[in-house]
Amino acid sequence: MRRKKRVGNVEWKNAPDIRKSALHLIKSLDLTWIKSSQLHFFRSMNSKAHAYARIWGFGKIWQMALNAEPSYIIEVLSEKFDRLSDKEKDKVLLHEIAHIPKNFSGSLLPHTRRGGKRNFHDRVEELFSMYLKNRRA
Repeated sequence: MRRKKRVGNVEWKNAPDIRKSALHLIKSLDLTWIKSSQLHFFRSMNSKAHAYARIWGFGKIWQMALNAEPSYIIEVLSEKFDRLSDKEKDKVLLHEIAHIPKNFSGSLLPHTRRGGKRNFHDRVEELFSMYLKNRRA
């Protein structure tokens, strides 16, 4: 079996443009449980992941070990995310934001929940529709 060669290491850079877009979405949708000061945004280059973006939670054990508050990192994968239209970028960011639970604990909501009333992807579509409606108003 042949392995793919990796061309360079993954690089991460702060992404103030992504921060601005995400905070605009959060404010437009009045997602008051999200503590914007505890959100961090990075753009990665040279990643081989298949995703457009991903969210990283700062779990309870890390919070306890480092005596720190719950936080989240939203990473956009430059090679894929940057080619999207602005509308699709907003949808991807909303998808990642939708993983943040209302208790802002550092944990992440999964795509599927047992016994849950809503499907995760339905929630993302609902948020995106609300955002588009607010944007037109």
